[in-house]
Amino acid sequence: MAGLSPLPFFNMKSAKEILGFNDTWLILIGVPVVTLTTNAMMFTALMLEDPATFLQRCGLVGLIYTIVFWATFRAMLIFFKRRFPAPADFTKRILLQTGAVFAVFFILKQILDPLLHPIIASTVGDEKAHSVGMSISSLMVTFLVLGIYETTSFYNQLQQSLLEKERLLKENIRGQLESLRNQVNPHFFFNSLNTLSYLIPEAPAKAVNFVQKLSKAYRYILEIREKELVSLEEELGFLDSYTCLLKERFGENLNISIQVPKEFYRHRIVPLCLQMLFENAIKHNVVSSQHPLTIEVFVEHGDRLVVRNNLQRKNQDIPSTKIGLDNICSRYKLVSDREVEVAVSPTAFSVVLPMLGI
Repeated sequence: MAGLSPLPFFNMKSAKEILGFNDTWLILIGVPVVTLTTNAMMFTALMLEDPATFLQRCGLVGLIYTIVFWATFRAMLIFFKRRFPAPADFTKRILLQTGAVFAVFFILKQILDPLLHPIIASTVGDEKAHSVGMSISSLMVTFLVLGIYETTSFYNQLQQSLLEKERLLKENIRGQLESLRNQVNPHFFFNSLNTLSYLIPEAPAKAVNFVQKLSKAYRYILEIREKELVSLEEELGFLDSYTCLLKERFGENLNISIQVPKEFYRHRIVPLCLQMLFENAIKHNVVSSQHPLTIEVFVEHGDRLVVRNNLQRKNQDIPSTKIGLDNICSRYKLVSDREVEVAVSPTAFSVVLPMLGI
């Protein structure tokens, strides 16, 4: 009928979801192993004396017992896991499940023994002793198999939980990275407009040239917005265009020295970090003929890119989006375990950017 779910034992998809794993492999391997093991425990002498009879009679009977018990207890396991799915109910579920297993075990014994025992009656010595021994052995194996189910289920669910946690963490990191990328464009645009506002009344022709170079620089930003890392060569190429914009405004008041050997060009850094450091240096320091600002870019220790400027702070408060250095540090944390270093002395401000592998 519509709306009714099939029994969990026959609903493999439902069983897989409830158990936490596909137990087909466990059934295919477990049933013959359990059959052979329990028969060997209960009919050791017969197995050694008459292997043929052992396999024909005891093997058949043991296989029927195993299949019936396995199917029944598997269905019970699924029932209790569905009824008590919460981790907080684990102890309650195990206690109820254990009591139910004992009860159902002896009920099945009462049903199956009269049907199957005559097949092996001639091989059994002391019937009472054998019945007790078979019950104890079967119960031991039953709880062993249930323990394997519980352990495998717990392990797989733990793995799935860790994978889900890792997936969510990656999505969170990806979202943070995208948010930080989106912060770069307004930051660049905000400071560029400030520069242009200074330039327009002083030199309109330079302002036109500035807008053209700004367009070229902004094209680079659009091209690399989906990249987490760029080559140092790409970043220095963009920085060259950007410094042209700065020189148009500041002229000889701004000295820029970029000393990066080509052998390091293939190393990677976070995009736009050099431009943002240049912006911050200019924004927070005096740039004048009496106090020229010098910004240096060079490599030290083979894997560290240093951006350093002489320190001559402005007295007045400077409007700021408060993104620059924090943005760079945050973006590096999202792509590498190496951190950005900041060093301040009475005469200089330095930022050390890790150059990441090729």
